[in-house]
Amino acid sequence: MNSLSEKKPIIQNNLQAGNISRPVSTSGEIIEEIELLQEQINRSAVPSALKERLNRMVERLRRMAKFGSYSGEFEVINKYVEWTTSIPWSKKTEDKVNLVDARKILDSNHYGMESVKNLVLDYLAVMKLHLEKTPGQNLATGDTVDMSELEGSSSHAPIICFVGLQGVGKTTMAKSIAQTLGRKFVRISLGALGSVTQLRGQSRAYLDAEPGQIIKALVRVGTMNPVILLDEIDKVSGQKGLLSDVMAALLEILDPEQNRTFIDHYIDYPVDLSNVMFVCTANNLGTLSAALLDRLEVIRFTSYSDEEKIVIAKQYLLPRVIEATALRPEQIEIKDDVWPLIVRPLGFDAGIRQLERNLTSLCRHAARSIVEGKTQKVVVDQNNVKEFMPEGIGTLS
Repeated sequence: MNSLSEKKPIIQNNLQAGNISRPVSTSGEIIEEIELLQEQINRSAVPSALKERLNRMVERLRRMAKFGSYSGEFEVINKYVEWTTSIPWSKKTEDKVNLVDARKILDSNHYGMESVKNLVLDYLAVMKLHLEKTPGQNLATGDTVDMSELEGSSSHAPIICFVGLQGVGKTTMAKSIAQTLGRKFVRISLGALGSVTQLRGQSRAYLDAEPGQIIKALVRVGTMNPVILLDEIDKVSGQKGLLSDVMAALLEILDPEQNRTFIDHYIDYPVDLSNVMFVCTANNLGTLSAALLDRLEVIRFTSYSDEEKIVIAKQYLLPRVIEATALRPEQIEIKDDVWPLIVRPLGFDAGIRQLERNLTSLCRHAARSIVEGKTQKVVVDQNNVKEFMPEGIGTLS
């Protein structure tokens, strides 16, 4: 015979699944929990139609509590109320529309990439003209200014898709766009996406149902107009049926003619995604459907030349690596004739990730030399560069 201690986990699991009634101590405690739920609904900015649905759910709990019945249904309703009231239905950040500042931000984060920078600046210029057309309005209101005159048009907000090899700066550029606009940034990885419910959520009829990643992203950032990065859209599971479902879901999420009334299966109420700026990344476009590809503004990232890598390494990567390794800038110096040996990896690397790894290894070895008291300043030149670079890398192997 099982002991009472062995039965407790089974009872607890059945309680969480809603299979048995939840034990109660007093009816007063039940009513207090229900009233807290009602207060949470009243304080929220949930749309009126959805608020009526939530109120009916709470009223049903009151009737159940009145007759002494208090089941696992409370957990289901409480979870639904938590998610729906956490969506930032009316919250938006104010867009920055200053082309001079925007250019400085883009230049400080990226070297070159003029075509991408020009597209972002063009988009900001259109937003600025709409603001000047209706003086006194706030871009964050989404009423007459925030390109609302173009609702339902592909011009409403560009759906940018960055295409290029690994490490060329696609994700970093998406973050820079968010910084330029003054918007919150959130990344959703679509690599090996196993089910379309991860995007669209799952019906509340299922146990442990939750919203999809789009709704969760809005909840995390707390605004309805963030920059959402859909990373690696070409790496969705290659299963034929699943791939078609995911492409169809992405089409609704990204298409400005449809995403104003996006339905998450868990929330089961239209959510306006028209103020979200979506940015996608891919290594190639072969797996994308023709309908989805038609909605995207494809921007191709080319490989960096060795000369461009040297500039990027000196101006962007080295200061960041020095700070990450707790060195001071005056403690390390790299001679100009050494840079060609550092930027060329074993084989050709289109991006800068291997270059950053090379610099990190170099700075770590320099930090060790300083900590061991061998020197106060490390100077890397042709004579000692092999001591600071890992073996088997590039021209030094």
